[in-house]
Amino acid sequence: MTLSTAPSASTPTPLSYTREDWQQGYRSLRQEFDYWIDDIEGTIPTDLTGTLFRNGPGLTDVNGYRLHHPFDGDGMICAIAFRDGRAHFRNRFVQTEGYLKEQREQKVCYRGVFGTEKPGGWVANALDFRLKNIANTQVIYWGGKLLALWEAADAYQLDPKTLDTLGPYHFNGVLNPGDAFAAHPWVDPACEADNGAPCLVNFAIAPGLSTKITLYELNLDGQIIRQKSHSVPGFAFIHDIAITPNYAILFQNPVAYNPVPYAMGLKSAAQCIQFQPGQPTNIILIPRHRSEPMTVIPAEAGFVFHHVNAFEQDGQIIVDSICYDDFPSIDNNEDYLQVNFEQVPSGRLNRFHVNPTEKTVERTVMDQRSCEFPQVHPNHVGRSYRYAYFGATHDCGDNAPFQAIWKVDMTDPSQQQCWSFAPRGFVGEPVVIPRPDGQAEDDAWVMVMVFNAESNNSELVILDARNLEQGPIATLKLKHHVPYGLHGSFTSDYLGPDA
Repeated sequence: MTLSTAPSASTPTPLSYTREDWQQGYRSLRQEFDYWIDDIEGTIPTDLTGTLFRNGPGLTDVNGYRLHHPFDGDGMICAIAFRDGRAHFRNRFVQTEGYLKEQREQKVCYRGVFGTEKPGGWVANALDFRLKNIANTQVIYWGGKLLALWEAADAYQLDPKTLDTLGPYHFNGVLNPGDAFAAHPWVDPACEADNGAPCLVNFAIAPGLSTKITLYELNLDGQIIRQKSHSVPGFAFIHDIAITPNYAILFQNPVAYNPVPYAMGLKSAAQCIQFQPGQPTNIILIPRHRSEPMTVIPAEAGFVFHHVNAFEQDGQIIVDSICYDDFPSIDNNEDYLQVNFEQVPSGRLNRFHVNPTEKTVERTVMDQRSCEFPQVHPNHVGRSYRYAYFGATHDCGDNAPFQAIWKVDMTDPSQQQCWSFAPRGFVGEPVVIPRPDGQAEDDAWVMVMVFNAESNNSELVILDARNLEQGPIATLKLKHHVPYGLHGSFTSDYLGPDA
């Protein structure tokens, strides 16, 4: 494990990884484990108490039939519980109806959104519009309930201590079976409408000739206490949301959708999305608590999956996002394990200054490093902030697998820290966990799951958010690998075994 030194973007550099090492992290994990982690380098902080939850595709094949895209894999929840300087690991698959059916029949029974088709060519797939709820994108603990989320279907509830699947969750009947509950909720740390109490903000998308956007706000008991719906013209592919105390902010990416190849069984749903570089990205401002109308402001074209944060300042809304020049996708004739990173669009940190009064947008590229999975201190969500943390490439300017955790001072982006696990380590999303008595914004820990190709297993690494460059505080070595995941969250509640 080495500290990366970023060369200039124009300097050719040797690859920081081998494709064979990176590929190993995409193997299916079929076993479900339950054990105390005893192989540790360094020391787990004794004041670290709580539970880290992670979600992501646990299977990249079904009975040997490889998925065309890893995002089509069934969700697997990992829970790492911390108390008294010890840590316990548990993983369980989210036992959705579709997962159980395919496990019983030992074959692919559903088409995947991102590229996986049932065996048998177009004849077997044409006019089959059934979706399997893969529940593989995010997992949150809110209102005493643990929910696995996938943006196109119901939330799935699990037992927070055992991870046993309890079934679809409909928020006491507020949502109907089949209603979507997106996979990118944000917690407003001090909601003005709730007298300063935290609330959870999420959304749902119902696409069509026009797209219905529904906002949900949940209190600390997990009840949906506010919801409102708006419609925008045209098809909208929106994966994430940003919030401020007064606004929910969504980016309507400039894409077109032709459903004919999907209906004919020739392409998956996501493969029918086409980026439209000549069209603007529409920035949608929805007032959260006021009766003002929704505002739509066009901006320079770009594709956004994830937002870093947003805040209000001097009559403007500042939105920081990871922006691509095109929509990253995998065609039918491509193998994701053989991806040419140099030809794949890379995400870069952008800042948008949005003036809701004048309806103008200024966009600035803040750095050339390829990055994703942004995280900030939870108390600064929707507020002015200084530090952001990312999964990133080892080198600046080149697209590659993410091998580093990158810290950026958003008030002066030239001030950066980066700890890299190259050449044989590959990282997922970092999670920022405030220290119990922390005062400064970066008085926190950063946790990240790392696939170590040398040991062929995964490790949970704890870094000091104040100084990434000192390296890991603790490296918790698992007895197995965990396939590359998507998102996760942390609760200060200890939800591990009692012993």
